[in-house]
Amino acid sequence: MLLLNPGPVTLSERVRRSLLQTDLCHREDEFFDLQDEIRARLLDVYALDAARWAPVLLTGSGTAAVEAMMSSLPGADARLLIIENGVYGERMSAIATRHGIAHETVRHAWGAPVDVAAVIARLDTATPAMPAVTHVGIVHHETTTGRLNAVGAVGAACRARGIGVLLDAVSSFGAEMIDFAGWGITAAAATANKCLHGVPGACFVIAARDALAQAAPRTLYLDLPAWARAQDARGTPFTPSVHAYYALLEALREFADEGGLDARQARYAALADQARAGLAAMGIEGLLEPRDASVVLRAYRLPDGIDYPLLHDTLKRHGFVIYAGQGALAKAMFRISTMGAITAPDIDRLLAVIRGLLAARPAAD
Repeated sequence: MLLLNPGPVTLSERVRRSLLQTDLCHREDEFFDLQDEIRARLLDVYALDAARWAPVLLTGSGTAAVEAMMSSLPGADARLLIIENGVYGERMSAIATRHGIAHETVRHAWGAPVDVAAVIARLDTATPAMPAVTHVGIVHHETTTGRLNAVGAVGAACRARGIGVLLDAVSSFGAEMIDFAGWGITAAAATANKCLHGVPGACFVIAARDALAQAAPRTLYLDLPAWARAQDARGTPFTPSVHAYYALLEALREFADEGGLDARQARYAALADQARAGLAAMGIEGLLEPRDASVVLRAYRLPDGIDYPLLHDTLKRHGFVIYAGQGALAKAMFRISTMGAITAPDIDRLLAVIRGLLAARPAAD
């Protein structure tokens, strides 16, 4: 079965075999060697300096990394401005609410571009009724619709004003460009089982060390500075998902062997463009223009006469798993991701199945 959903991904045989390695105690030097190499390789993805940036490994899904970042780094007097244009921006707001972090939102329709001017206008406002913003929370790749948000423009404005950026990079880390310095990033949260092609159970935050030193953790298990201190000292505060770490390390080695960030982005782009062109030839339209979408995932409008359950079930019988739209979009669109061990012939076969399904539709009256 080929997974064309936005994570978990279809594994390479190399990563799958890594899960069969020996059982390992997480308090032994062998585990800390494993942990050290993962952390170094995570920094290598974006050529980051370990003196300035701390890669913090956690056990959990990508949401655990986002929650650790948001609940740990803003201080008691922080005020967040969270940008919403999909499910995952809204999830950032839900996390802030759950932890009692002062915040407000700039809301957009799902799939709409970020109104950068409105964001900047709020950053430049400070009154008793509207206290100064200290951090901006934004999703890089909003997989609700496949939109790649304008983090560069927002981040540059934040950097110029000394405002920190908390970036949800769960569905972009390893496949889209992230300018950690130029975008004023305080921290970026991500996961093993998306663009890096690992397995679920390992996630991480790349955090500025000076931000970790001033953090105000609000939880015990997701205390980001505690994890960072322990890992810097070749330790771990709690039991990690050891075999998920095995897979992440092998996935990172494979990532480097295949050419790193540029090669992965190019691979995804080629597959995404192949799928888009093939679907367009059948009259199936993309929800967004390619220039507005991530190379990781594209959303498409359901064709006339084909509902999502029929499309999903037909494709699954032929060995493909796709993803529905969310919320109000569930009956209008479907999503195809090109992460994981997917090839051009796989996309050709996918398109052939969809072509056959369309040909079998009853003729319209």
